[in-house]
Amino acid sequence: MARIALADDGIAFDGRNAETGALGGAETAFVRLAEALAARGHTVRAYTAGGASLRHKDVDWAPLAEFADDAPDLYVANRGHRTLDLAPRARRIAFWLHNDAAYLKKWRYLRRLWMRRPTLVFVSESHRGRAPSWLPGGARLSIPLGLEESYRREVERAPPAPVALYAANPARGLAELAAWWPRIGGDLIAHSGTDLYAAKPRARMVMQAALDAARAQPGISVRPLVPRVELIAILRAARTFLYPGDPTETFCLSVAEAQALGVPCVVMARGALPERVRDGETGFVAATADAFVDAARRLMADDDLWSRMHRACLATQRARGWSDVAADFEGLLP
Repeated sequence: MARIALADDGIAFDGRNAETGALGGAETAFVRLAEALAARGHTVRAYTAGGASLRHKDVDWAPLAEFADDAPDLYVANRGHRTLDLAPRARRIAFWLHNDAAYLKKWRYLRRLWMRRPTLVFVSESHRGRAPSWLPGGARLSIPLGLEESYRREVERAPPAPVALYAANPARGLAELAAWWPRIGGDLIAHSGTDLYAAKPRARMVMQAALDAARAQPGISVRPLVPRVELIAILRAARTFLYPGDPTETFCLSVAEAQALGVPCVVMARGALPERVRDGETGFVAATADAFVDAARRLMADDDLWSRMHRACLATQRARGWSDVAADFEGLLP
């Protein structure tokens, strides 16, 4: 079996946070890949900024400041440019990207990509397509994210009450959804906030403005972000997951998880969202605001439509787990 190291230089977290705290998609993916690789028999070390030294689910976690280059067979540098400076003796290096690939054009990335020539790992075909063709680096792969096992065991259920759900970064369409809500009507629960996201002050202002717009709209209840252990029950109770999204959407784990639990979703045709939702089968991919509003209203009111899409979600949207993701990463081993 191989020796594998992973490093992330974003917010402070470690393997325990995936069970006890609220994590963003990139952090959750980092934890789950490390655990899946360890479960497949590899020796795995994971380093994060501000993380603790501990062993959790067969993964050795340590603070990034204590990174030890023991010449791993595979080193996975996660999203941040500084992680590309580590593990110079690694036999293979992969740069795992989660955000819009346009940021790779910045000099601090270009210089390191040229020097290290890592394999660039994207999380969707749309994501890979946004990377400039002239970027330096090694091979380019699209490895979609996986689902935790708890999201892959859902059984068929009756249509729930007509209460819609938004559970994501408020900057990813919550303000739009609030503006459209008088035309959709009914009740929307928005689990959202700013604490989870490592953002600059201007970005936080955008998030706060979206939260304020939602709070001001009758019918919308804004609630805090919740730990992942609580999210499954909240998703199961939702009639539909409404998510306008953003053109830079690279995967959207929230939509993938909702689909796996049998929740029909309505999304805009932005970024990777058409790869998550099967239009007309497991939800709707809307090209316009009017189409989004119409689809949301239909799903809230039509039990037969909801049941058909619910069954389609369960049949088609939960096949890929984290062991499958780990197997794809094993293809990078020397």
